[in-house]
Amino acid sequence: MLYAGFYPRIHDKNLDPSEAMSFYFSTYIERDLRQVLQVKDLGNFERFMRLLAGRNGQILNASSLAGECGISHGTARGWISVLQQSALVYLLKPYYRNLGKRLVKSPKLYFLDTGLLCWLLNIFTPAHLDTHPLRGAIFEAYVVAEFLKSLYNRGKPDTLLYFRDQKGHEVDLLSETQAETLLCEIKSSATFHPDFIAGMNYVETLLALPVKKRLVMGSPDEPYWFKDTHIFGYSNASAM
Repeated sequence: MLYAGFYPRIHDKNLDPSEAMSFYFSTYIERDLRQVLQVKDLGNFERFMRLLAGRNGQILNASSLAGECGISHGTARGWISVLQQSALVYLLKPYYRNLGKRLVKSPKLYFLDTGLLCWLLNIFTPAHLDTHPLRGAIFEAYVVAEFLKSLYNRGKPDTLLYFRDQKGHEVDLLSETQAETLLCEIKSSATFHPDFIAGMNYVETLLALPVKKRLVMGSPDEPYWFKDTHIFGYSNASAM
């Protein structure tokens, strides 16, 4: 699933993911989004998409992206906005209440389908994905998308945030509701290490949050507990 992505047609008809994504990009994205975005240079738009894919899981810097692609900052922002509305990318908002300048206040960008993300990164086989330097970021995108699907399927609002301060303390996902506060670290490793929960420990103490659920989403064969933290396989993310 990490390589093939979420599009039902790929799984229903057992299609080659790379071929299916190539067709999808050349028809839906280039044809339909071109009209919405009024893109004159399709080559430049594809370059923009591939540059965006390379920044999946990173804090969004539209100015840097625009400069590298040779377009204006406003154009880059406009394209990203339409990609959001088309449910192709998602901007994960930062947690920044009460701590002022100590926190990062820009969103992170994630692709919502890892099959499209892999295609844009020229990853054409599962074996290539397994050794790719961006596998961890692709894994993050998969888990974020699964969390979002879980919320939407239950009719819940999007409460997902991330935490990062200027000193590098970070939690990948933070969700506050009236019922509970959830902290989650996303690690593609199959082996858990206690360092994985250092960010959660820091944030829980700093913010004095009444945390009711602490998760590490990774690749273990079976879920298990480490103290008060539940270690889950990424395939269970949609059940959270």
